[in-house]
Amino acid sequence: MTEEVARLRAGLADAAAARCGPFAWESGSLEGVPVLLAECGVGKVNAAALTQALLAAGAARVVFTGVAGAVADSLRIGDVVVSSDAVQHDVDVTGLGYEPGEVPGVGKVWGADPALRSAALAAARALAGVRVVEGRVASGDAFVSDPARVLQLRQTFGAACAEMEGAAVAQVCARWGVPFVIVRSISDTADHSAGVDFRAFTRVAAERAESVVRGLLRRLAAGDPPC
Repeated sequence: MTEEVARLRAGLADAAAARCGPFAWESGSLEGVPVLLAECGVGKVNAAALTQALLAAGAARVVFTGVAGAVADSLRIGDVVVSSDAVQHDVDVTGLGYEPGEVPGVGKVWGADPALRSAALAAARALAGVRVVEGRVASGDAFVSDPARVLQLRQTFGAACAEMEGAAVAQVCARWGVPFVIVRSISDTADHSAGVDFRAFTRVAAERAESVVRGLLRRLAAGDPPC
């Protein structure tokens, strides 16, 4: 989201702008770690294309933040989900014998990097009063607001939350062999009230995303090579 990137950009040291075609980002240092900071826009194509550009520019790990709608019954607005893995819920080649969500010749589910997951979980759990869970992120080019669709995502994919970009980022990272993790703040219940809740929650989500990213980077700087 624009709000998330703006908060992180404000703390970026030695910032420099870069571009590849239509895709722009800023390089610099955050919490002492070299980073590339970018906003991907809405949808899987935007997310995949920007991820490809950033990896070509040298990104060695990817941390993807944003908001999502709750799919798991236990999730509430304000909770934070750290991805165990990601799936594209709108991929359907079942007519040719593939599983729901399976991309022929590529796979169905992409697992987040264990070290990044651990760092993200620790950073998120440091937030006061915020419930943090680990689970599957389901992505598709649709804003989910139908209770029947939420139930289908829960039953078919075992999804914790639904959004529109994460699994595309995950697929590109997996093809490159680049570690990734997705961190989502639950902004709505992905049902008939989704649109109202989403707009009200963006500021809070941006604050939490900044805190999680900074906390994750501090942990990586303390124990791992720079990303």
